[in-house]
Amino acid sequence: MEWEMPVGFQNDTPSEDAVPLVFPELEQQLQPLPPCHDSVESMQVFKQHCQIAEEYHEVKKEIALLEERKKELIAKLDQAEKEKRDAAQLVREFEALTEENRTLKMAQSQCVQQLEKLRIQYQKRQGSS
Repeated sequence: MEWEMPVGFQNDTPSEDAVPLVFPELEQQLQPLPPCHDSVESMQVFKQHCQIAEEYHEVKKEIALLEERKKELIAKLDQAEKEKRDAAQLVREFEALTEENRTLKMAQSQCVQQLEKLRIQYQKRQGSS
């Protein structure tokens, strides 16, 4: 990838007094300073600083995306944990209702047996009178 001079700086128009923002999203203290066009070393430092500023901007964007993804994953995890708690509660309720059902069926069976005994006793009394 060939490096290009950012918009606002042209090699043929040096403007030392006006410092345009080469990277508007970058904090002022991190902005590349305009190079001295007569110095090859100054131009190289400026180009390096611009490349570093571009990389910094890309890393910040990536961090922001990763932070957003992290929030999404935390929300999904929270939802999954809530669903897990809800499922555990439903399992406990099901077990309690199953036990209650078993107990009620036993009680019903006992009542049916008692009713049958009472019918037999009643029929015996009716037959002996």
